[in-house]
Amino acid sequence: MVNEQRIVEEFMQLVQVDSETGNERAICDVLKNKFQQLGLEVIEDGSQPYTKYGAGNLVATLQGNVANAPTIYFTCHMDTVTPGKGIKPFIQGERIVSDGTTILGSDDKAGLAALLEGIRLLQEQNIPHGTLQFVITIGEESGLVGSRHIDRSLIKAEYGFALDSDGPVGEIIVGAPSQIKLHSVIRGKSAHAGVSPEKGISAIQVASKAVANMPLGRIDFETTANIGSFAGGKATNIVPDYVEVIAEARSRNEDKLAKQVEKMITAFQLAAEKHGAQAEVETETLYPAFQYDENDIVVQKALAAVKRVGREANIGESGGGSDANVFNGYGIPTINLGIGYENIHTTDEAMPIPELLKAAELVVALAQECTKK
Repeated sequence: MVNEQRIVEEFMQLVQVDSETGNERAICDVLKNKFQQLGLEVIEDGSQPYTKYGAGNLVATLQGNVANAPTIYFTCHMDTVTPGKGIKPFIQGERIVSDGTTILGSDDKAGLAALLEGIRLLQEQNIPHGTLQFVITIGEESGLVGSRHIDRSLIKAEYGFALDSDGPVGEIIVGAPSQIKLHSVIRGKSAHAGVSPEKGISAIQVASKAVANMPLGRIDFETTANIGSFAGGKATNIVPDYVEVIAEARSRNEDKLAKQVEKMITAFQLAAEKHGAQAEVETETLYPAFQYDENDIVVQKALAAVKRVGREANIGESGGGSDANVFNGYGIPTINLGIGYENIHTTDEAMPIPELLKAAELVVALAQECTKK
């Protein structure tokens, strides 16, 4: 059913287009041209002035050929992590790999290749389907920047699927956590560290005690917390008066998340109060959690599509966020699907060719299964 040579060549072409986060102009233009050549209506939204990234998000629409079928959507992201410049892919057995000096970029260009092949199959074989939208975002790898700034009015779909998870085709991610970022500043008092250290208040010492007194790592099966960066101080002979700490907390349970964030804030405040320093903590919710089960239509359609392509479904939950979180926050039911890439975000990344083919089959199967409400 899938044209193996075509999809493999297209995938290898896509990964050779440099598209590290923030520099998406070249890949955006390539994708826009590909969608247009396939006859889709393509719109680049107006998010670029707000994100300051290389391009805007793309929303491409393929009109349906089944009356009264619901409109659904697929989403992938066009950006990659670093090191992603000058990628040189080659085939090693049944896997596509890089030369080891860069990532491969299958996250998420495997998803993009699967979508493009899926569209071609629908057209070439005149397969019945409803109207399909393809939402291709920028900046997913840097805090879901593109989806958080997308023009929501362009998305008409009732529900949809992100092709952006590890695990083989058949993995269905029905839950993922919300994330809150904490930006904390501790202000102490500078003094000469050798002559009069007692006159100073070490912001580093205060922040260290705060961090030592807060729960971090795996809190429970739904909740995690982490200190991402800790920066301050100028020289060893100066008691440091300023420290900046960047942290995060995640949970699939909103109440647990709120309690975890409160514990982290309290730890900063108590340490500062005890030592005569000041603590300033700002929080930002980056994206909401989502949770579905087998009674939800978006899960039912995914289960049916996985069965249609001859795979066994595996329903699970993730500890990480994706564009699916953001679109769920917009009220568009969305789950994330495994597409088979391996060792992403490393120079050992690989894309098994059988999974790439099966991912394209899954796109077609989803389009078929979603022709009915």
